[in-house]
Amino acid sequence: MASETEPNRPGFAEAPHFHGHRERLRARFRDAGPDTLADYELLELILFRAVPRRDVKPLAKALLKRFGSFADVVAAPELRLAEVDGVSPGIVTELKLVHATAIRIGRTRVLQRPVLSSWSTLIDYCRTAMAYAEREQFRLLYLDKKNVLIADEVQGEGTVDHTPVYPREVVKRALELSATAIILVHNHPSGDPTPSHADIVMTKQIVDIAKPLGIAVHDHIIVGREGHASFRALRLIS
Repeated sequence: MASETEPNRPGFAEAPHFHGHRERLRARFRDAGPDTLADYELLELILFRAVPRRDVKPLAKALLKRFGSFADVVAAPELRLAEVDGVSPGIVTELKLVHATAIRIGRTRVLQRPVLSSWSTLIDYCRTAMAYAEREQFRLLYLDKKNVLIADEVQGEGTVDHTPVYPREVVKRALELSATAIILVHNHPSGDPTPSHADIVMTKQIVDIAKPLGIAVHDHIIVGREGHASFRALRLIS
């Protein structure tokens, strides 16, 4: 009987030609580095852990065809991953583990230094955590007087194009944390990070409430598959 991680479903090839392929691929990863591997080969290495005795190359390519990129695959929602023929619960777990690890590493790097002096690291973290989500999320980064991150909180999750944001609650939380600055972050599941009129209005409301209380809004960052947008760089925040 097939195990949970080795379903007898489409996406796997039962053939002896892949014998030795796994060790050769692992050797390339060890000796030449990950940059020498194509996206489907990196996915194969992950799938090896959940599928010990089958050819997973067809499944790796099927996942890329369905979702578009390595990042899209590991960030895809569990239910959508499970829709792909050949994807078992064990495979979903391995993929989500990779995504969670990337987010944890990014958060650790942000926590170790003042945010404003490591801006590209912050952007990378925000994109890893949010850019590939299918629903809008609104994240708040609260900073102390040295601009060191003291809290990283997701205030809410909405629909594919809207997340309810309550400006007074944002500022109230800053006061609770004794934060002196805030960075607003949210994603656009459409992929296009261009700010909407509603984004601009909401940001102005938060700035207007926070400023008299001595709390600065350093930036509002929008992330998407196509990149990111900074309100400060766009001169939407002075």
